[in-house]
Amino acid sequence: MENNKSYSKDLDCFKAELSSKDFEAFSQFIYSEFGIKMPPVKRIMLQGRLLKRIRELNMNSYTEYKDYLFSNDGQREEIFNFLNVVTTNKTDFFREPVHFDFLKSTVLPAFVEKQSREPFKIWSAGCSSGEELYTLAITLNEFSANNPGFHYNMLGTDISQNVLSKAAKGIYPLNKVDIIPLELKKKYFLKSKDTNNPTVKVRPELQRNLSLKYLNLMDSSFSAINEKYDVVFCRNVLIYFDRQTQESVINKLSSHVKSDGYFFIGHSESLTGMDVPLEHIKPTIFRKK
Repeated sequence: MENNKSYSKDLDCFKAELSSKDFEAFSQFIYSEFGIKMPPVKRIMLQGRLLKRIRELNMNSYTEYKDYLFSNDGQREEIFNFLNVVTTNKTDFFREPVHFDFLKSTVLPAFVEKQSREPFKIWSAGCSSGEELYTLAITLNEFSANNPGFHYNMLGTDISQNVLSKAAKGIYPLNKVDIIPLELKKKYFLKSKDTNNPTVKVRPELQRNLSLKYLNLMDSSFSAINEKYDVVFCRNVLIYFDRQTQESVINKLSSHVKSDGYFFIGHSESLTGMDVPLEHIKPTIFRKK
């Protein structure tokens, strides 16, 4: 009988719908706490994403989950699980390759010419599961091989603890690295021997100069970030914010960019009309004034 009750409960959960009232409560919370827009057209998407979590908690409805999330216990114990469910983390190796080409051809040679004793510092804000970080690490390692004395430090931040954990492990499905040239794959990735679940793991040299931190871009100040960077990547993150939030986030990020340092955004994003301390260099590439 117990099994039948459990099965019946799952069916009830599948039949449950996220009401407009509950969706509005979730939407306002997501926006106020994380700056992410969740318009009504995304109600069905949110309903589907929350369903698995509701089943894992053995709950009967979205309202029950909402009440738990907004409780003191929920704010302590569930908030990161909720974030992992509602955030989208799509990323690939060498995504938007023109940015990495610009690093190799312009940014890095100019840094070496300055003969700085400081390491080159780069920050990926919204690093997701690490593909962007390790693409940057490959680019910097390849440059270092031809420029003795060049050193670098990398920082990756994200609002999702789940994707930060994936980035720290550096393990990816084998087909994820299909886009990477064979020579670089052999040089920077270790292939698993599991034929049923073929994966690759990044080699230790790509993680040696990397730090990972949790960061909510809606925080009033980035107290965890105590350095200035030669380059900041914030690509395909701003699209989830409204215009006012975008401008606020970019100004906070820009305060951690060195004078004449570079700021990269995604190709679907724009800074047009914003009051930010950045000058346009190329499409989606800016320099700190």
